[in-house]
Amino acid sequence: MAPIPTPPAEPQDSPDAYVGLESAPAERLARERGWTTVRALEPGTMITMEYRVGRLNFEVKDGRVARAWKG
Repeated sequence: MAPIPTPPAEPQDSPDAYVGLESAPAERLARERGWTTVRALEPGTMITMEYRVGRLNFEVKDGRVARAWKG
């Protein structure tokens, strides 16, 4: 049986640090801090629930990050 691959490490960064920031600068900052995928979503957007290592999700309301979470 093949070994289970080890996923890459996530950035040591708190999603809460992005709440309140404008969307575009928050996305740039997240990428600079090592997030491989940054997803900006409007409130109520339907999304898949699979967990992706290295992905940071933003809920954006009125151009600002209202909520942020990993995966």
